[in-house]
Amino acid sequence: MRYFLEMAYNGTRFTGWQRQPAGGGVQNLVESALATLLRQPVEVTGCGRTDTGVHASYYVLHFDGPESLEPAALVQKLNRFTGPDVAFFRLSEVAHEAHARYDAVLRSYVYHVDLGKNPFRRETAFHFPFFDRLDLEKMNAAAALLLEYEDFAPFCKTHSDVKTMKCLLRRSEWEVNRSEGRLVYHISANRFLRGMVRLIVGQCLNIGLGKSNLEELRRSLDRQSPLEKAWTVPAEGLFLCEVKYPYEF
Repeated sequence: MRYFLEMAYNGTRFTGWQRQPAGGGVQNLVESALATLLRQPVEVTGCGRTDTGVHASYYVLHFDGPESLEPAALVQKLNRFTGPDVAFFRLSEVAHEAHARYDAVLRSYVYHVDLGKNPFRRETAFHFPFFDRLDLEKMNAAAALLLEYEDFAPFCKTHSDVKTMKCLLRRSEWEVNRSEGRLVYHISANRFLRGMVRLIVGQCLNIGLGKSNLEELRRSLDRQSPLEKAWTVPAEGLFLCEVKYPYEF
């Protein structure tokens, strides 16, 4: 029987989603917990990879297990067994061919930028105390410009083994919450390249600071050439927040 398991995790103390030989990946933790509780080896497949320090407020994985599982009871046991940095929400039976990664049609990320120092958000937001220097109109213009393109080689980390740079963006915009001193970048697409969102946020901030401009961004996208002033912002502000499928489960 195949199951989809919905969960969330604080990525600060993990080496990313992916299983690592020495442990430390979220996948290592989930597989170990399931193997212990089900008393058999379990291999899980996630909806995507997140880098070291990146979080997921919503994540989906699948695994094959016995038909006799009680979903609510297993979720409760997983939450007791796995510590404070992960949370499990729901376990659902799905069709045997359902695939958490390949069947996903939309993924959404948010990136949190705190303009003031906040000790309670130091693991989950990027502290950037230069709000008065930012041109928010230019930042949103840069975000909107991305929606005109489908190829994103300038926003892929080097040494990536992907076969295509095509991504179909559905949303790219900045939200400003002045009362809380916070900026949030929203982006949705069918897929993402390695390091893509953090490079986009860095480019938007550079444009907002006047260190780069829209013409340079357009030139890089037209030519599919490296950014002139590439900046990968820190991992702590990034969250995978939504994954959509063409079916209910």
